[in-house]
Amino acid sequence: MRELVVEADGGSRGNPGPAGYGAVVLDPATGETLAEAAEYIGVATNNVAEYKGLVAGLKAARELFPDAAVHVRMDSKLVVEQMSGRWKIKHPDMKPLAAEAARVFPPGQVRYEWIPRERNKHADRLANEAMDAGKRGRQWEPSASTAGLDATAARNAATPPPSGPPGDAAAGAARARAALAGTGAAGGLGTGTGPAAGTPVGSATGSGAWPGAVSRPTTPATEPDDGLFAAEEALAASVASGDFEAEAGVLAPTGHAARAEARGTSAGTAEGGVSAPADAAYAQAAPAAGGTAAAQAGTAPAQGTAPAQAAAPSQGWAGPDMGAPATFVLLRHGETALTPEKRFSGSGGSDPELSAAGLRQAEAVAEALAARGTIQEIVSSPLTRCRQTAGAVAARLGLDVRIEQGLRETDFGAWEGLTFGEVRERYPADLDAWLASPKAAPTGGGESFATVARRVAATRDRLTAAYAGRTVLLVTHVTPIKTLVRLALGAPPESLFRMELSAASISAVAYYADGNASVRLLNDTSHLR
Repeated sequence: MRELVVEADGGSRGNPGPAGYGAVVLDPATGETLAEAAEYIGVATNNVAEYKGLVAGLKAARELFPDAAVHVRMDSKLVVEQMSGRWKIKHPDMKPLAAEAARVFPPGQVRYEWIPRERNKHADRLANEAMDAGKRGRQWEPSASTAGLDATAARNAATPPPSGPPGDAAAGAARARAALAGTGAAGGLGTGTGPAAGTPVGSATGSGAWPGAVSRPTTPATEPDDGLFAAEEALAASVASGDFEAEAGVLAPTGHAARAEARGTSAGTAEGGVSAPADAAYAQAAPAAGGTAAAQAGTAPAQGTAPAQAAAPSQGWAGPDMGAPATFVLLRHGETALTPEKRFSGSGGSDPELSAAGLRQAEAVAEALAARGTIQEIVSSPLTRCRQTAGAVAARLGLDVRIEQGLRETDFGAWEGLTFGEVRERYPADLDAWLASPKAAPTGGGESFATVARRVAATRDRLTAAYAGRTVLLVTHVTPIKTLVRLALGAPPESLFRMELSAASISAVAYYADGNASVRLLNDTSHLR
């Protein structure tokens, strides 16, 4: 049977805004361009334009060879997953387009693959040519197109590299296996034989890859799974419980930490004092404070350690293959009026809305996440600034937003709306106590960091169980995000004051079935520049 490759893309300058699509049909053996299609479609969303590009590419392929087996490659994870039947199609504008695409060829004759944007440049250039033509009040004309494939693109079409969702933890394993194939044991890492030559088993992430595994490729039955991971994917050896009393050895850990301790991992961390913050989790840029660190920091032995006969936890390169993790992409909400003034803004205050700058940030992060295409679910704090930020992303991705109370910000009590300096002036003793111990609460009945950590850890355990193997966007606040990162690293409580977390920044943590966690990203703001 004749085989064809269809690459398609679409774009919208405004989302919705002036939109266009591009599609190209290629010979997979030579990379030769067999057909091109592009069109300016007026005002539409990015996803609608992508679907229209897909339909145009499939129709162009059918005109050439109606009996061909078609391999569709797109950089839209949304379209690929929906057309593959793994994601539901919820948006009313996309349902008829998806149905039209499904009717072009008989079922089973078309397969879909996600590729990075840099490997979809031909279709992307066609879409931009169409939008440029529309800006001039004209339609795209093939004779005026300069979007032909160059030699590099042709080689990529002839022998496509392994692909998969960006940041897939399996990609490192695939590359490591390929590198080790035929070389024997290197540095004590094992002697796995590696996949058969030419078999796409991983993800070519490249620069700017996005963390967030969606699935792991199936390892051939003849290949022993050596459990290798790329260095940046190496798993942490232990997971803190999120319960400060448990970390001091008073209570037993539960949930994600309990699974770690059941393997022989100590969840114990001595309760330490908090030194002056580099940026307050609440006020974002607190000046140096005079709070004293607890004398016992880092000296208390861990209690409640698992029995000596328990199996040691898997670490680093030699760990078992636990399958796809639950990956949390952690998005801090956009700015409010309080953010640039560096005022405490928690869950006990006025619940401010996004400012004009915050709305722009929300749209920018929505565009970046849509382009990267790995998000499968969206969960948000109930506070307005998070719901607005989550709503902007959901509108771009065609997803629903689930509200999770456990993701709300700390209640800062009487400090709500004040700057760090104002709190220092009005409540100096309470502030010193709060800086010195995670168990100290803000003035007026606010939440301590210990209380917040218990709430966040319980929320983490619920969500990792509910979304095992999926990539979930959590839209939340400074303290919950820093707490998730702290617990994933097994870092002491005072580490909360040593992380910068900007408005509308992105971080990411992956959680594996054995209880381990891997911090993949912290405070990425490249989409705002």
